[in-house]
Amino acid sequence: MVKWLRTSKFAMFIIAVLRLYLGFKWALSGWTKITGTFSAQDMLQGAVENPVLDDTGSNAYPWYTEFLDRFVLANIDLFDFIVPWGELLVGLGLIFGTLTTAAAFFGLLMNFSYLLAGTVSINPLFILIQFFILVAGFNAGKIGLDFWVVPFLRKKIPFLKGS
Repeated sequence: MVKWLRTSKFAMFIIAVLRLYLGFKWALSGWTKITGTFSAQDMLQGAVENPVLDDTGSNAYPWYTEFLDRFVLANIDLFDFIVPWGELLVGLGLIFGTLTTAAAFFGLLMNFSYLLAGTVSINPLFILIQFFILVAGFNAGKIGLDFWVVPFLRKKIPFLKGS
């Protein structure tokens, strides 16, 4: 399956459709936050006060709750900026097929952050799609700007030459 995702033209088209769907969802979410009155304060405070529990009723991710409490909430203005712009940039990267695997990776990072905070929503579906995009690698962005961007970067950046 990995070889098929990385080499098949049919897989390239399927991944492009999934990439566009996901990209529009991410971009719309980010743009709505940027143009609205977004603040993660209440959601994060709720995640700290009511963390995800394991089967014994204990905090399932105490390290993450501590991270949210001590670092994220202490720097809420920074995260109120990073979250919407990160969502928008991930969306644009997926829509245009530019640095596609990087966009999928950062989308995964955000989705797992939301899950660890207790927000299930559409995150599992996004994680599944982004997993396929990551596995497809360069093939995921061939129908997009990566067709030109990735070879250019491989030529200009020494540590990318071997990839």
